[in-house]
Amino acid sequence: MSNAVQDERCDECGSRIVIGLGCDCPPDGRVPTHRTASQVREEWRRFPTDTILISPTQYAHRSGCPHLTEELVQPPRWGWIPDPAPGLWDRLGISHPAAATQGNTSRRAIKRCPDCDAASS
Repeated sequence: MSNAVQDERCDECGSRIVIGLGCDCPPDGRVPTHRTASQVREEWRRFPTDTILISPTQYAHRSGCPHLTEELVQPPRWGWIPDPAPGLWDRLGISHPAAATQGNTSRRAIKRCPDCDAASS
């Protein structure tokens, strides 16, 4: 039998529920539109922050993307670049695709996720 306390997560914002304090949802009940840095660190453990994740739809995402979970980023559907060259994210496009170096290495990204792009600027 394990003595570990299982983390309980909010269904709306995904943050850990702290007894007596609640979660990270605003007091008025709205769902938060972005995640805090502490949530990103807690939820994304396999991929460093600068990793470029490449989806089957040729979109590039960053580790901690607000509309993805780490569990979704699995080969063979996804590829990734754990240590991208400096400036690769900014150059990425149809004329300069980014090729996955791990996971599904046949994946190429030609567009950036708008949420990840806004977070990196």
